[in-house]
Amino acid sequence: IKPISVLFDEVHEDAKLMAHKAMESVSHTIDGANGIVSCCLVAKLVEKLQIESDDIKELILDTLHYCMKINTSQALSSKAINVFSDLLENNKWEIRSKAARDVMDITFPLQGKQEAVEVGCIPTLVNLLSDEIFHVRAHAAGALMSITITTDGKVEALKSGAVRALMNLIQSDEHTEVRLNAIKAITTLSEHPEGREELKQVVPLLEKISSTGGPIMHKVASTAIKVITWKP
Repeated sequence: IKPISVLFDEVHEDAKLMAHKAMESVSHTIDGANGIVSCCLVAKLVEKLQIESDDIKELILDTLHYCMKINTSQALSSKAINVFSDLLENNKWEIRSKAARDVMDITFPLQGKQEAVEVGCIPTLVNLLSDEIFHVRAHAAGALMSITITTDGKVEALKSGAVRALMNLIQSDEHTEVRLNAIKAITTLSEHPEGREELKQVVPLLEKISSTGGPIMHKVASTAIKVITWKP
């Protein structure tokens, strides 16, 4: 792994690209991702994520995705959330999608959720809920689901119009992954009194989804209904 990482600083673009392809391939295995983390290469990858070509950026986002499944601490200490946040507005949909997925990864721990709010990820993620590519919409909804577990995340999402955008996805999006993540996100938002009140109107649709969808959709829709209709 170390010898491959040396090529990240190679002058020739083709050599760098092949090095990152090799590293991304290594990261797919648990041992490989562990090796990358053990070699403390996450900070280097985050650094390169800011300056390399879009083709290499995609590979780095994938590599970091697998590494963050093992450990998020190096990504957090490298301020990766700032870079992911910037890439949410990239012109390539593949990069927007993978950046949103990586936001979801890095916000698994509380520190990541707090930093996502601080760097202003939420308004951009809400905008991505209307992206023309369904992969982007699904990952944006997933990232919001993760961040809005915290009170600050809920408040910021509500201010950014997340409820209306998520309800639109549940009502009209034809992709299961998008609707699934959107329902999970409104479940966390409905734990806030303001969100719960606004989401009452979507209960009939959730009841329909619960009765006609598959087992997983039934489970998440039923949970959402319970949270939205909860009374103290």
